[in-house]
Amino acid sequence: MTQQGRLVEYLAIAPVVPVLMIDDAAHAIPLAEALLAGGIGIVEVTLRTEAALPAIAAMIRAVPGMVVGAGTILTPTQYEQASAAGAQFIVAPGATVPLIAAARQGKIPFLPGAATPSEVLALRDAGYLHQKFFPAEPAGGIPMLKALAAPIPDVRFCPTGGITLTNAPDYLALGNIACVGGSWLTPAALMHAQNWSRISDLAAEASRLRLG
Repeated sequence: MTQQGRLVEYLAIAPVVPVLMIDDAAHAIPLAEALLAGGIGIVEVTLRTEAALPAIAAMIRAVPGMVVGAGTILTPTQYEQASAAGAQFIVAPGATVPLIAAARQGKIPFLPGAATPSEVLALRDAGYLHQKFFPAEPAGGIPMLKALAAPIPDVRFCPTGGITLTNAPDYLALGNIACVGGSWLTPAALMHAQNWSRISDLAAEASRLRLG
């Protein structure tokens, strides 16, 4: 199976991909287990903390039912670090020539980001028919995605940035949406309190959302 084929399978696992910022790697395993118990089998761990790479490795090692991706990848070096940690897919908020080159040389499915029609078309020309739409709400949200669907019907998006339980159903109702990304399933307060049962509840609520 091609990298993009695997990416399509991953993005179909759940309607919502939790976007995780983990401050303490010790939280990684119980967090992944809590999300999986709630019916969410895919996560994106953002490389915004020193705990991110150890957290990815821990989840991969201890929670085999969870598909673990690395997000906020900005450079080829970060792509290589995430790959070495075992990340099963890579997510970037945008796309640069060096980053795309690294993704082509690597073996990990890549979800690059776009926010404008020109960026979407450039990634489409590079072979990426699944893209992260970021930052979703500031970049025009649902009206922008509807506008993109008419002239570029073969590209599907994972909008991230400003997505909540309230507006997620409206995004998922669009025909060019593969899934949405959101951080509301893992609020910092619940993470710090290690309230894994409540996170499982939020995951269960999110897992019941469906594409339109």
